[in-house]
Amino acid sequence: MNAQKFIDELQLWSHEITIEQYNEIPEESNIEVYDGFIRSKTSLTQEHQTILIEISSLINIYLKANRSSKKVFIGPFDVQLCDRPLIIVKPDIMIISDVHKLGKTGCNGAPDCIIEIVSPNSLIDDYIKKFYYYKKYKVCEYWIVDYESKVITVDYFEKNFLNIQYDFYSKIKVNILGDL
Repeated sequence: MNAQKFIDELQLWSHEITIEQYNEIPEESNIEVYDGFIRSKTSLTQEHQTILIEISSLINIYLKANRSSKKVFIGPFDVQLCDRPLIIVKPDIMIISDVHKLGKTGCNGAPDCIIEIVSPNSLIDDYIKKFYYYKKYKVCEYWIVDYESKVITVDYFEKNFLNIQYDFYSKIKVNILGDL
């Protein structure tokens, strides 16, 4: 990498960016944008991947069996919550009802349900920053799956706010999916 390219990249990482600049970042970059500033995501663990596959598979099977028009996606799949300041997150799992929000590489607007599987490096982001964004931008249901503490926290943002914690062996209803 030449010096000018390094300087350009350093400036990109230390200043608020636009959607146009974000779109120039290589697809394989595992980043999110919080209030216009780039934030790197960490690599996923084996436990994280196992939980991701199990939950998303259960949801997908349910949607297909019920011939639902809702779609389930797994990350990395961009969710642009705001243009200014730019907010782009890559939830682990999301359920989207409004297919008009979907683009080739992401969702423009809040999904109905987001599930984040936390790792030690993402605790603050998932429990505080993303919680704030998801509530503010009208995600209906937000799950935080913490495999280290074996706790699943479910936040229902619609109408009256509810925050419920479950252990890993509980049956948990996906509120936006009726009987799942």
